[in-house]
Amino acid sequence: MESIAQQRWQRFKKYYREYPDIGLSLDISRMAFDEAALEALRPKFESAFEEMRQLEAGSIANKDENRMVGHYWLRAPHLAPTKEIREAITTTRQHIESFVKRVHSGEVRGQNGLFRHILLIGIGGSALGPQFVSDALAESKSTPMSISFLDNTDPDGMDRVFDSIPDLGTTVCLVVSKSGGTKETRNGMVEAMHRYQSLGLRFADHAVAITGAGSELDNLAVKQQWIARFPMWDWVGGRTSETSAVGVLPAMLQHIDVELLISSSANCDSITRIADFDTNPAAILASAWHLAGSGKGLRDMVVLPYSDRLVLFSRYLQQLVMESLGKSHDRNGNRVYQGLAVYGNKGSTDQHAYVQQLRDGIDNFFVTFIEVRGIIRTETTFVETKLQSADFLAGLLHGTREALTESGRQSITITIDRVSAKSVGVLIALFERAVGLYASLINVNAYHQPGVEAGKQAAAGYLATHLDVMQWFDSNPSAEATVEAVAAGIGRSDLVESVMRICRNLEQRRTIRQVDIGKVGPNTRFKSAL
Repeated sequence: MESIAQQRWQRFKKYYREYPDIGLSLDISRMAFDEAALEALRPKFESAFEEMRQLEAGSIANKDENRMVGHYWLRAPHLAPTKEIREAITTTRQHIESFVKRVHSGEVRGQNGLFRHILLIGIGGSALGPQFVSDALAESKSTPMSISFLDNTDPDGMDRVFDSIPDLGTTVCLVVSKSGGTKETRNGMVEAMHRYQSLGLRFADHAVAITGAGSELDNLAVKQQWIARFPMWDWVGGRTSETSAVGVLPAMLQHIDVELLISSSANCDSITRIADFDTNPAAILASAWHLAGSGKGLRDMVVLPYSDRLVLFSRYLQQLVMESLGKSHDRNGNRVYQGLAVYGNKGSTDQHAYVQQLRDGIDNFFVTFIEVRGIIRTETTFVETKLQSADFLAGLLHGTREALTESGRQSITITIDRVSAKSVGVLIALFERAVGLYASLINVNAYHQPGVEAGKQAAAGYLATHLDVMQWFDSNPSAEATVEAVAAGIGRSDLVESVMRICRNLEQRRTIRQVDIGKVGPNTRFKSAL
């Protein structure tokens, strides 16, 4: 009778895959599925592969918005369905390369000299992708430009970013928004404009727009004569935009090897395009996700990269996976409440954080380990006899993996050669394809985000109430009123709590003042500030 160790070895040999052309290996042997369950997915993958083929051929994959989905064409323009799209991809790349050369040479410069810094203003995928790639690949010793991000409408966060920039006069500002109307990005742009102008700098001489043709932002950039404009196409979603101008421009400005990142993404696309359930790494990943959560996302995915350079990978995957798969309805209109929750940080930091719960707590997850095989250093340091720091990192990864297995917890292990433009490109392409295939398996639209739009509409309603409250106090400057009276006065007695919160914010800004000091409630009285 085989020992447990022998059984694990046999299972490893069966489910371990290597892809030397892209420097990747994948092991799902520690996932708790049986072969019959895996085989039952085979017919579903036949249709998933066909859907992916049609998507890449130009079908309307995002039917809610009547859009094609073409982020794969960014890495292989010859596959795009029309001549216009092929030429747009190629010419945009050329324009980016030309612009970057002009910036680095000093032909395009800020009012105070050569551009030395980048301020990228975006939200969601328009910021997460560039942040992840920059943190993973930018080298402080070799990059000609450092980078900062405004990715929220938090004024305190904006002040911290602005205060960290040595000289806005040598900072190029990339404003990224497909529609040009996204409020967080617009607010960041307006705040940046004010900062530049307060220093006597002309914002347009430092500003670049990455946006849809004819958008509000595009029109503003034309009117103000910004130094450059690059397109965002409606067939590329923000969460899959890293190999578009959104990610390519800031990466090139930082001297990141974009050509290698894109070519390695294309190589991974080629492998994951093959309709072979047994060897396609994206299909293998998607099948493991499906089996782990019974096709309903019943287990969370904990992403543990054992590399400081990949610390932002879990944040990047949160949007890619959760925005794509978290849907209330399937493509037939049935209410399904699908999704796959993603969280994580890095190893071995998490040996001292939530690994305790992963091993001994509630069993509602599976781990995805990201192992970096070759960590190359210019100088070798032995921290113990014959042992280097990298040996300890590997030991902690595999020790944690073993400890989780012993506790009946499931895990996937993805191994890359090292963190480089090649491996980052592969990881981006691998997970993009896995998400697309998994979405087909569970019959949801991976390429829209109605929940995000609902949140924006709710925020717009709150802001409208905010303006109504301010108007009420302007019209009643000497009145003392309870929150309930203010709500009634603006015709929104159904929104007393929102009115209370708005009054508290206005009081903080000294626009109004609280008359009776005490616990804030519906009977607290406010009046216009003196």
